[in-house]
Order: sequence, then structure tokens, then C-alpha cells
Amino acid sequence: MRRFAPLSVAALFLSLAFLSLPATAVHAAAAPCQPGSGAKLRGKDLTSAALPPVLRCADLTGAKLDGVDLTGKDLTGAVLRKASLKEADLGQAHLDYADLRGADLTDADMGQMQAKRANLRGAVLVDAEAVQAEFPHSDLTGAVLTRTVLTQADLTDAKLVDADLKDATLGQIKGRKADFTRAKLGEAKFGQAHLEHAVLKDADLSEVEFTQAELDGADFHGANVDKASFTQADDVDLTGARGTPVDLPDDAVTPGTATAEDDPAADTTTTWGRDLPGNAVRPKGPSPALILVIVSGLGLSLTLILWGVAHRRKERFVAEMAVARHAAEEDVTRFGEEIDALDFEMKINQVSGPTHEWRAALDAYEAAKRALNVAQTPYDLQAAATAVARGRQALHAVRSGLSATGGHH
Repeated sequence: MRRFAPLSVAALFLSLAFLSLPATAVHAAAAPCQPGSGAKLRGKDLTSAALPPVLRCADLTGAKLDGVDLTGKDLTGAVLRKASLKEADLGQAHLDYADLRGADLTDADMGQMQAKRANLRGAVLVDAEAVQAEFPHSDLTGAVLTRTVLTQADLTDAKLVDADLKDATLGQIKGRKADFTRAKLGEAKFGQAHLEHAVLKDADLSEVEFTQAELDGADFHGANVDKASFTQADDVDLTGARGTPVDLPDDAVTPGTATAEDDPAADTTTTWGRDLPGNAVRPKGPSPALILVIVSGLGLSLTLILWGVAHRRKERFVAEMAVARHAAEEDVTRFGEEIDALDFEMKINQVSGPTHEWRAALDAYEAAKRALNVAQTPYDLQAAATAVARGRQALHAVRSGLSATGGHH
């Protein structure tokens, strides 16, 4: 039998000491390195300069990286405070624990970017593409994400207090316990979003679409839900919300719903017969049987009307989805044909394109096909369109590279 040496007194003491550490200390120990302890690039213009091979924990405070290709780069723990990253390509980049406070990421491509526990307070992500990006436990307080595409993004336990997400696309996001307190979300799209126990207190949700969203435990107190749509959403509880929502499920708890426990005045139990003497003349009215028949008839009519409306809405949704899916499938197919044509051209001329761009085009094609497979609403198809657009940019770079070399290998 194998025997293990007993722990020394010192080792046992250290083990017990580690277990007794507070959670904050353990979390700090888990950080990859001291932020900014890497390459010193503060204020540098890197738009045309060669990037250092190692950017992990680099100090890029105020650096200019507009349009720079950072695809797949490891920027874990990097400091990018007030850095300019307009139209930068951050696809599949690693920015876990990174400091991006006040950074400008307008029009940036952040598809599948990983930014766990990153600090993006006050960052600008207007018109950015962040399909399948990961921001779990990150701080986006006061960030500007107007029209940002966050389809299938991970915002689990993220903090978006006072953030501006007007007209943003958040279909199929993972937003469990995300905090959207006072966020501006007018006309945002949350199709099939997972918002279990999310906080939406005092948020502007006017004309927001929550189609098939999961809302179990979501807190809408003080939120403006005027004209917000909840088509086929689950566990809708709008207690404390303001405004008039539309397309509510039958089991939704609306802002005006009150119970006897919440408001004693809401008790509608009749007082007829209560405290009346035995010889008093009781008021005459329709018999209980007649009332029951009338109520049942009205209930049946209302049920049929609601069923008809829901059925027509479903048919319209299915038709719209079929048209949108067909268009998306044709676009992805054409993109695949463009890849095949360029591949054939390179083989015939015995040339090879830039490996990085070619690989990016192929990866984009696969991502577009995956997005088509999981899409269930027209908004979900935006992920496929984004992948195709990114892939075509890569193909354009390959063609430009071939033209620059004059077709020689």
C-alpha cells in the first residue's frame, strides 16, 4: 500500500491560513498578474507600428489602436484606460481582468472576445459587434452601447448600471443576475434572452422586445415598460413597473395587479347578507345559475378571441422567420461559394494568401453556419450576418495581399 508522508506543522498551518482567507483575498490571488506590469506602451500610437509579441498585463493607457488587428491576442490584465480602439478587431481576443475604463471601442469587432471580470466603466462601444462575446462578472457601469450587437453574449452577473443600450441587440444573451438598474434600453431587443433574477429597476424599457425571454425572478420595480412587448415570454412579473406593456402572456403579473395582502382595499368580496337581521328583505337580482352561465359564455368567447389573435400572431411570426432564414441561408451559401472560388483561383495560380486572413475567413464561415443552426428568431440571424461580414473583410484582405504580390508565390 502506498504511504503518504504526514503534513508538517508548517504546511498544515499554511493550508489552514489559506482556507481562512476572505473571498476577496482569494479572488485577488486568482488574478493573472499585476495590471500594467507588462510592456510599457502608455500613450503610444500603434496604428502602424509593430505590436510587441507579449501584451499580457501591458500598460496601454491612452494608447491609439484604431483599426489594429488584435484577433486572438492575449491582453489579459492589460490596462487600456482611455485607449482608442475604434474599428479595432478584437475577435477572440482575451481581455479577462483588463482595465478598459473610458476606452473608445466604437465600431470595434469583438466577436467571441473574452472579458471576464473586466472593468469597462464609462467605455464607449457604439455600433460595436460583440456576438458571442463574454463579459461575466464585468463592470460596464455607465458604458455606452448604443446599437451594439450582443447576440448570444455572456453577461452573467455583469453590472450595467446607468449604461446606455438604446436599440441594442441582445438576443439569446446569458444575463442571469445582470444589473441593469437605471439603464437606457429603449427599443432594445431581448429575444430569447436569459434574464433570470436580473435587476431592471428604474430602467427605461420603452418599446423593448422581450420575445420568448426567460424572466423568472427579474425585478422590474420602477422600470418604464410602456409599449414593451412580452410575446411568449416566461415568468413575467411587472410588479412595481410603470407604463402600459403589450403582448403580455396570460399568466403575466401586470403593474396594476393587486392582492388583498398588498392592498386591503382590493378585497372585492361581497358584503351582501353580512350583519343583516333574519327578517330583513334581501336585494333581488339574477340567480347564481344565470350569472354562472353568462360568465362562462363570456369567458369562452374571450378565450376564442385570444386564441385567434395568438394563432394569427404565431403564423405571422413563422412566415417572417421563414423569409428571414431563407435570405440568411442564401447569404451564407454565397459566402461559401466566394471562399471556394478564391481557393480555386489560388490553387490554379499556385499562390497562397495570407494565412491569418484565410483562416479568419474560414472560421467566419463556420461561425455563420453555427448561428443559422441555432437561430429561432429573426434577431438571432444577425449573428450569421455579422460572421459573414467579418469573413468577407478577411477575404478582401486575402485578395489585396495576392494583388500586392502580383500573383507570385
